[in-house]
Amino acid sequence: MTQPPKGFKGRNSRGGTARMKHERVKTARGRKSSSTQWLKRQLNDPYVTEAGRRGFRSRAAFKILDLNEKFNFLKNGARIVDLGAAPGGWSQAAAEIVLKGNNKGKIVALDINEMEPIPGIEVLHLDFTTDEAPDALKKALGGQADVVMSDMAAPATGHTGTDHIRIMGLCEIALDFAREVLAPNGIFIAKVLQGGTEGELLQTLKRDFKKVQHVKPASSRQDSAEMYVVGVGFRGGKKETP
Repeated sequence: MTQPPKGFKGRNSRGGTARMKHERVKTARGRKSSSTQWLKRQLNDPYVTEAGRRGFRSRAAFKILDLNEKFNFLKNGARIVDLGAAPGGWSQAAAEIVLKGNNKGKIVALDINEMEPIPGIEVLHLDFTTDEAPDALKKALGGQADVVMSDMAAPATGHTGTDHIRIMGLCEIALDFAREVLAPNGIFIAKVLQGGTEGELLQTLKRDFKKVQHVKPASSRQDSAEMYVVGVGFRGGKKETP
């Protein structure tokens, strides 16, 4: 059962916690059963409801908030790169903390798919696997990053082994980029699948970060194989001169 997001505002007329009304999906001629199941899940998902209430573009916003609750990396004035950002839920959630007030915080978001602008966030419509993308990100960032977070995923094939290889490839290139731009003690976050990171990549992470952990946010769907690898305390990076 999907648990409601933290701080979920659901109250009944007597002041107690309200139960979500289970919505039934009306059948429609020509609609595939898979589409009906997806719609049913969306209508009865408290995270979807709360995302709409708070103006987030997707329920994925709660994944980054869950991770932040555990690792406390979203700080006012931080500099963040958001890879695989569309439709923008992670950037939106981060902006509420990072860009609050008049500060030097910055968020640069990138995705291969077009994404509607988000106030205060620089959005790049590029394929991260191309040679031009890392340089464009560095130019937009204009310095070091405190956090590189990646929710990138290749289109699912339905073949577990193939999907694992593809997502690990994206994780590896995201890590290569993070090692170039992260400031000392920076944070790296990337989507992986259950089973976690493979040996060689895990050893690289442990060498470059003080702490490495696999986490499945509470807001991730229980039937999803996604997890996130989090590297805390980047050992490299050049210290910026004051």
